[in-house]
Amino acid sequence: MKTLKKPVTSIVLALSLVLSLSITAFAAEETDLETSAQAAAAYAAQYGSTQSLQYALWEDGAVTTTGHVGTYSRTEDTALTDDNLYGAGSISKMYLTSAVMKLAEDEKLELDAPVTKYLPSFKMADERYTQITVRMLLNHSSGLMGSTLENAFLFEDADRSATENLLERLSTQRLKADPGAYSVYCNDGFTLAELVVEAVSGMSFPEYLQKEILSPSGLNDTFVPGGDFNAARLAKIYNGTDTRALPQECVGVVGTGGIYATASNLASFGGTLTTTNLLSQASLDAMADSEYKNGMWPEDDLDWITFGLGWDSVKIYPFCQSDIQALVKGGDTTYYHSGLVVIPEYNMAAAVVSSGGLSTYNEMAAIRILIAALAEKGITVDESVPSLPSAQTSDIPEAQLQNAGYYGATTQQMKIDISSDGILTLKSMTYPDTPPQTFSYFSDGSFRDATGSAMLKFVSESNGKTYLYQKAFTPIPGLGNLPTSNYLAEKLDENAVSEDTQKAWDAVNTLNLVPMNVKYSSQVYLALSSQNSTIPEMIPGYLGSCRIIDESNALYELQIPGSGGRDGRDISFYEKNGINWITVGSTLYMSAEGVPCIYASGQSYATVQPDGYARWYEVGEAAGKTMDVTVPGHAGFYVYDDNGQLVASSVLWGDTQAELPEGGAIVFAGDAGARFELDFQ
Repeated sequence: MKTLKKPVTSIVLALSLVLSLSITAFAAEETDLETSAQAAAAYAAQYGSTQSLQYALWEDGAVTTTGHVGTYSRTEDTALTDDNLYGAGSISKMYLTSAVMKLAEDEKLELDAPVTKYLPSFKMADERYTQITVRMLLNHSSGLMGSTLENAFLFEDADRSATENLLERLSTQRLKADPGAYSVYCNDGFTLAELVVEAVSGMSFPEYLQKEILSPSGLNDTFVPGGDFNAARLAKIYNGTDTRALPQECVGVVGTGGIYATASNLASFGGTLTTTNLLSQASLDAMADSEYKNGMWPEDDLDWITFGLGWDSVKIYPFCQSDIQALVKGGDTTYYHSGLVVIPEYNMAAAVVSSGGLSTYNEMAAIRILIAALAEKGITVDESVPSLPSAQTSDIPEAQLQNAGYYGATTQQMKIDISSDGILTLKSMTYPDTPPQTFSYFSDGSFRDATGSAMLKFVSESNGKTYLYQKAFTPIPGLGNLPTSNYLAEKLDENAVSEDTQKAWDAVNTLNLVPMNVKYSSQVYLALSSQNSTIPEMIPGYLGSCRIIDESNALYELQIPGSGGRDGRDISFYEKNGINWITVGSTLYMSAEGVPCIYASGQSYATVQPDGYARWYEVGEAAGKTMDVTVPGHAGFYVYDDNGQLVASSVLWGDTQAELPEGGAIVFAGDAGARFELDFQ
């Protein structure tokens, strides 16, 4: 079954890729802050293949260093400046967290009160939902499945219905864990917190944000979709190598990921979290506390993720080695990527934002900038790389062989074999073309790669589950070292199903699906053209990491803290009029076998179905014809070629005409009843 996600892999599995990247040479010793900042920005831009990148350093109340890398546009002769705006992505969660903390200071809400106290209409198909507290929303321990964002990421559409309809979507969901059991990244928790802010304050979140956070802090270059600003200031975004800029990216869950800002304003916001001008010291300390330790977590916590309230990390390398607390939040939308690092002790904050790229690289660049700034103050940060625990190769105990089997995380599944001579072979099933990796057994119970820089270990937790733990320090030349110490995957229990049930789900795994209930302006339609076409191998009794229950249902049951267990979705399918229909979370798909050929004789029309479902058509005998389209309001169309690549779109490029490709497909989407007038020649 095809999905809309691009391949994601672990740090251990990506080690060889990172080390093979070509590097532009810079001087080995950098002493000047501005030179160091520009070098770090250049590395982040190169690794992330960014279109443009912008950075800023805030110190003791003022932005002291700014800069940028790249170009504003691929076709326009317009200069990139420090005034361009970028999507802050999930750094928006820190603005939302600040709003919650401010309401708590004003005694309008309590962090440890149940969410139902403030949202009486919040209900779920799981009685445990009443145990979810406001704090759990901010430290990712609510137990919610994760993300229901199919109509949140839009093009040039400030619609906030993804936030407004969250309670309705959650009403049919169950929890994947007991509230408070462990912290695992959860977008829906913050969107729920956004609704709490609105209920308690009596204002929309954008209104509260402006009145209580932005205006008092003088953050005049921070905005939300639909806000009063010049959208031309937004850094241009692109799909792959296409030279046509995409429309404005709008994220309809504002407090979860929808804010725009300059790097300077983002760094200045970080600066407000080093002073008591916006929030009390008690609130700031609470946000920076080690919330991740409240639930299940690996014993070794030197990882890129160690949650606070809102913060991705409250204990980040290398600062923690010098007893300096640095607070980190990253953000990734589809097209914008951001990193914010704050050092309260020294009243410093650095922000790096980009069009294209990856938040991890931006965060690492921000760390380089702060290390250089501290050096100018005479403060040295210990960047030595801790070695793996001392151990020797050893004969493997019989008990270790029992850890062989299938392991799963949300985005990857793998098969592990362990030989009697102590060789562990890890094979990806999600990406079957990836070569297997091998690790050797050591006397401390770990398995290590040939370089001695990465290790795996099996850990049995108090919940009765066995986890594949990974530890590594991955060198990113020019940006430092990336620490990993987390549960990569969970061992999947054997799940015997009948032969007929397995065959039914094997067939589902190979289906070509089309989305039916996503909005016409959704980024999903463009994402369809960038899918990995490789069909994953099935684990017996599972579809991905979802355990097959019967011929119609598969449940997400992983219990992985950190990020490996994020964004779970139950899956179900049914047959209607001979056509397979699939639900993945709250998104509805139809098998492409049910898509009819378009009638293309002279003038005709296509109408969005009364239930709002999109109208899909195969090009069929219309191949080679030119289709002229009169597009109604609140609607749009997309045309794909036989390779699934998007070749025309009214939403993305303003097309009203398309030459129909052989073997292609067309989709018309919009408000229920929207009617497209078509003329074929």
